[in-house]
Formats: sequence, structure tokens, C-alpha cells
Amino acid sequence: MPAGIRDTVFLKFLQKEKEAAMRHTNISKEIAKGLKVLRKRIQAANIPSSRVDESINIATWNIREFGRKRRSKAAIHYIAEILNQFDLIAITEVRADLTDLSRVMAILGPYWKAVYSDFIADSGGNWERVAYLYDERVVIFTGLAAEADAPRKKNKTTGEYVPEFSWWRSPYMTSFRAGTFDFVLLSAHIRWGKKSADRVAPLSLLAKWVDKRVRRKDTRDKDILVMGDFNIPSIKKTDPLFSAVTSKGLRVPAALAGLHGSNLKKNKRYDQILHYPRYTKSFSNNGGALDFYAGNHRPLFPDLSKDEFTYQLSDHLPLWVQLNVDVEDEELEQLLN
Repeated sequence: MPAGIRDTVFLKFLQKEKEAAMRHTNISKEIAKGLKVLRKRIQAANIPSSRVDESINIATWNIREFGRKRRSKAAIHYIAEILNQFDLIAITEVRADLTDLSRVMAILGPYWKAVYSDFIADSGGNWERVAYLYDERVVIFTGLAAEADAPRKKNKTTGEYVPEFSWWRSPYMTSFRAGTFDFVLLSAHIRWGKKSADRVAPLSLLAKWVDKRVRRKDTRDKDILVMGDFNIPSIKKTDPLFSAVTSKGLRVPAALAGLHGSNLKKNKRYDQILHYPRYTKSFSNNGGALDFYAGNHRPLFPDLSKDEFTYQLSDHLPLWVQLNVDVEDEELEQLLN
């Protein structure tokens, strides 16, 4: 068999394995019905299949207070079904207790792995973590996992180096490889504050921190994708919060530029995926928000109010985009520039 045909057959085999159905075992008829409804809603999102060594689907999702209170069996299966649509997901608002995360991972299966930050044990940090879930058949964790620390200055009196500012919840970054594309994801959950103006400073600091990191000569990988829940209501240039986070060159991928909101009402763009266009050119024209709510939660949770529903699934929709990860030509261009 010629090499080209053999490679194509191998890729199709891997893709078929990737698309194999999850094992939703020991579930009730009610959960089975809910999964069928959910799959129709997922299908309506038109998420294209990823192709091993060619493309991956990445997402960011705020799963409301995930781990604070034990979720129902139905919710765990629904969350796993949603996550399985992607190859790499950044999850914000993961709480200290990882029991529910472990329940989800068990349904996703042995190919799925997780990297997560420690929780911050106070009300400012809200006992939250950031977690990255990835399918190791198509995405490889390459070793970097660290919190982004706020800049420090030396106190002339004490000699101590003291942070100039606090995010309350430090952004968390992790490095991955898919195909020939090496990249770093940095995820953040920006605090809400008493008023929207309280978010300008942490968003500006995030933009400055990433910009300084990218400009350093010893930064190994300048393909940094910034994502998470930024509590930004709009991506209009006139919005002071959006202006703050994009003040140093971060931009919304074209596939997400005209998208509706990521909350259930679809009128607020709290969640973001951002990049530096001069470095990362791997974004395809495919992206969106997976609407598992579809204006009616009853088919999934008949006995719950809408507010109770948000604590079982979430009050945020997953925001996703497809990356092209066969980037040998792009790497040559980066070397030349």
C-alpha cells in the first residue's frame, strides 16, 4: 500500500476511534431521554469533527460552582456529553472538591486527562481552580503548568518583594501540542466586583502580563491563547472592559467576532478566547457557543426551576473554536519574522 494511502487509512482509523460513543452505562430512561435531547442541541451547534494531526476543537466553559455541591447523576452525564464534543477544554469555577470532576472523567474514559491548579482558600479566591481537560489521543501536555503571578516590587524598608496587584484568582497557564502546533493556554476568571469598573484594572493587568511574557526573548512559545470568564458584557471597542483586555494586541478570532453572548440569554459575552494575530494564525473559520439550553431546560431537568438548572449544568455556554494544527509553514514564517 502506498505511503499516502496508508497514512490516510491510519488517520481515518484514529478519527473513528475518537468519534466512538461514550459509555453512558447504568442510566435511567429519563437520563437516556435527556441525552437524546442534548445530542440534538449539540448537533444544531454545527461543531465540525476534528482531524488527528490536522485540527482540534478547543473550548472554554464556566461550569457554575462545579464541585461546591454534589451534582445529580443526570448532570454528570450531560456535562460529560458536552465536554466530549471538544478535544481540549479550559474549565473555570472548578471548586476545591474534585469528586464531580472525577465522576465526569470516568464517563469520558481513559484517554481523557486533566491538569488543574490548586484552589485559593478564601472568599476572594472563592475556593476555585482552573482545570484543563484534554483527549490525549490528539492533544499532548508538554510540561508547563503554572499560575501567572502579578508583578512585584521590592519594599525599600523591609526588602520584601510584594505584589503590586492581586487578581484574587490567579490566571493558570498550561502548554500543549497538537499536530505540529505547540501552544500555551492561559485561562482566567476575572472577579465580578461591586461594579463593572472594578474589572478594568485586573483585565488591564492581564493584557500587560501576557504582552510582557510574549515579548521576552526567553519565552519559549509565543503562541499564547488567552481564554476564560472575563465578565465582559460586550466585545464592542467602546466597552471599557473589552478595551482593557485588548489594549496590548489581544484579539478575538474572526470565527467568534460576530457571535452572540455566552450566557443563557445570549446577550452578554462574559467568556472569551483571544490571541495575538501576529503570532497565532491557526484559527479556522469555525467557532461558536454550544447552546445546551435552547430556551428550555425542562427536557433535561423536568422538575427543576431555571435557577436550579444552572447549578446542575451552568449559566454559561461553552465557547469554542477550531484550530488548524498542521502549522509547518507558519513555523517557518515565524522564524523569518
